[in-house]
Amino acid sequence: MELTTQYLGLTLKSPLIPSAAAPLTEDIDNVKRLEDAGAAAIVLHSLFEEQLLKEKFELHHHLEYGTESFAEALTYFPEAEEYHVGPQLYLDHIQQAKASVDVPIIASLNGFSPGGWVEYAQQIQQAGADALELNIYYVPTDLDLSGADVEENYLNILRDVKGEVSIPVAVKLSPFFSNMANMAKRLSEAGADGLVLFNRFYQPDIDLEELEVSPHVLLSTPQDQRLPMRWIALLYGRIDSDLAATGGIQHGTDAIKLLMAGAKVTQVCSALLRHGIPHLRNIEHQILHWMEEHEYESVQQMQGSMSQLHCPDKSAYERAQYMKAVSSYEYEPERVMS
Repeated sequence: MELTTQYLGLTLKSPLIPSAAAPLTEDIDNVKRLEDAGAAAIVLHSLFEEQLLKEKFELHHHLEYGTESFAEALTYFPEAEEYHVGPQLYLDHIQQAKASVDVPIIASLNGFSPGGWVEYAQQIQQAGADALELNIYYVPTDLDLSGADVEENYLNILRDVKGEVSIPVAVKLSPFFSNMANMAKRLSEAGADGLVLFNRFYQPDIDLEELEVSPHVLLSTPQDQRLPMRWIALLYGRIDSDLAATGGIQHGTDAIKLLMAGAKVTQVCSALLRHGIPHLRNIEHQILHWMEEHEYESVQQMQGSMSQLHCPDKSAYERAQYMKAVSSYEYEPERVMS
């Protein structure tokens, strides 16, 4: 059985990619362990725009805001004043990672405005990164800012970065656009080699004892894969960019569903934070076992097989299924009372 897949112009030995989380990739020994556990490529933790601003303008306390930008592993982040991965250290880390492992290294820039960190994209390429993921984390709160302006901001960031580098560039984005399909199409036409669906935004909580807003992040669960699955299935075959799935991938069957929807790769983070780096090998074994049982010879054979393009019921991912799902639910009072 063949697990090989193509992503961002890279030939990968499998579709399993550990994704950016400081506890997983900040330590070179962990990077080596990820490769040993079967990682086909590794997305490094993000270099934040706030860190670049802090270095360039010597503004203090910017990192405190930046730590709230990483939704997947916020509770593992140190306080801003203790966070030590600055721009030069990040570039050095790329070089060390490249020297330590044979799998592709994908760097990550996390920002929200054009220009502020675009210049570092070229330095990341020079440091040896095989590809770059733009983790655009932006929650618009300006009442006078239009949706069109927000979308143009994403496109400008992508165009500016593509103008600086020759390595492949993927965009990790949220689903919160008025027309996600159109936004995906525009990003693809603007040069995105891949789209990573989706970013999980930090959602603040309220501490009722301390009466303060507190950061609290829940690691993803298998239920979180439904949203990226739907959009990957809808976009497969309709845009030129490769599609990567992230969020909710805990087991091999989760990865299989997203591959069948049309993903080229599946990024894994929460499962490794929960169960440890060796769990990546378990996911791979589960994929191979399922393929053997169901007589699939390769990952490429299953990719997109359950997308809207190849699904007999073209409405399966659209509004008609909402009505069907709601009407088919059966209320069981005894379950509520137990």
